[in-house]
Amino acid sequence: MIEVANAAVPAVIELRSADKIFANGMRGLAPIDLCVRPGEFVTLIGPSGCGKSTLLKLMANLIAPTAGQLGWWGEGFERVGEAGHQIAFVFQEPTLMPWSRVDANVRLPLDFARVPHPVALPRVDAALAQVNLTEFRRHYPRQLSGGMRMRVSIARALVTDPDLLLMDEPFGALDEFTRNKLDDDLLRLSFERRLTTIFVTHSLYEAVFLSTRVIVMAANPGRIFAEFPVDEPEPRGDDFRTSARFAELARGLSKILNEASVASERGT
Repeated sequence: MIEVANAAVPAVIELRSADKIFANGMRGLAPIDLCVRPGEFVTLIGPSGCGKSTLLKLMANLIAPTAGQLGWWGEGFERVGEAGHQIAFVFQEPTLMPWSRVDANVRLPLDFARVPHPVALPRVDAALAQVNLTEFRRHYPRQLSGGMRMRVSIARALVTDPDLLLMDEPFGALDEFTRNKLDDDLLRLSFERRLTTIFVTHSLYEAVFLSTRVIVMAANPGRIFAEFPVDEPEPRGDDFRTSARFAELARGLSKILNEASVASERGT
C-alpha cells in the first residue's frame, strides 16, 4: 500500500470552499472542500463537463478560484518551487517541441530555471532512464510512437523532481495496450518516488488500478459527488487487474458513476 502521511502532517494541497465562475457567468465549480495528503494517488473522474480539468488547473494555480482558498503544503502558492514544494503538470497532449531532440525536450524546464547544463545533464539522464527512453534520447518526436511521446512528457515533468504531480487525462488518446503499460510505469514511479499524484481520467478501470482514492464528480455545476477509497497493496500489476477484487471495485465505482451521471442530468 502507498504510505499516506497522518493527519498531523500538512496537506500537500487543500481547497476550502473553492469555486469557479467564468467571465461569461457560467459556474464551472460549486464550492469544493478537498484535502490531499503526502503519498496519495487521487484520481478525478466523472461525466463530461463536471469540472475535472478546471479543478486540476486550480490546484496548479493556472487559474484562480472565484471564491474560497487554496493552500499548498500549508502555505500560499508563493512557496511553490522551493525544495520539497515542487509541482509538475502533464497535459492531455505531449506538447513537445518538434524541432528538438528528446533530451532537449526533457531538459526544457531546467533551461527555463537557468540550471547549468553540466548540472542538468545527469538529471535528464535519470528522468529518461525512469521512463525507459535512454536509447531514444537523440530521436525527434516525429520518430516516436504516441506512447513514447507521452513518456517524454512524463520525463519532462520528472526532471524537476516534483513532490506533486498533476496529470490531465494524459493517456486518453492511446490504445488500451499502451495505456495499460503507461499506467504500470506511472504507478511504479509514483510508488518508488513517493509522489503525491492527482490524475484526471474518464476510465473507471484506470481509476481503480491507479488510485488510493477516487474523487467522483458530478456536473451542473461541477462538484464532488462521492469519494471512493481503493485500499489495495502496492505494487499493482496484471494480477490485480484480473482479480476478483478488481472486478468488485470496478462494479462499485461504476454504480457511483451512474448515480453521479443521473445527479448531473437533474442538477441535484
